[in-house]
Amino acid sequence: MTLEDFVAAYEKALASQEWENVSPLIHPDCTVTFSSGQVNVGKAAVEKAFRFNFDLIKEEKYAMSEVHWIVKTEEFAVFSFEYDWSGMIHGSPAAGGGRGTSSLVKINGQWMLAAEHLGPRDK
Repeated sequence: MTLEDFVAAYEKALASQEWENVSPLIHPDCTVTFSSGQVNVGKAAVEKAFRFNFDLIKEEKYAMSEVHWIVKTEEFAVFSFEYDWSGMIHGSPAAGGGRGTSSLVKINGQWMLAAEHLGPRDK
C-alpha cells in the first residue's frame, strides 16, 4: 500500500462508520486529538472515541481534501489535510470540518496511523 492508498483507505474506513474497517489502519500506541481538545491515547481509547462518534452521527458523510505531504520516508510520513463531515445528530442536521495533521509509521510493510491532531479550519 502506498501512502496515497493509505489516505484513501483511511478516508473510506472513516466514512463507513465501522470501527472494524478503521482498526487495521491504527497503530496500537496511536494518539488522536479531536478539535474539542479531547486526547485519546492508545488504540483502545481511539476505538472508544471513534465508536462514540460513529454512534452519535447518523448518515455521516466524511471527506478529506487538500492533502499535503510534509515528510515522506520509507518508514515514516506526515501529512496535513482538510476534512468535512455532515450527518444527523439526534434527528437534526449537523456538519463540521477543519484541518488535520497525521503521522504514519510503516510496521511490517503496512502503513498505520500513529498520531492525528484535528483542529479548526483556517479562517
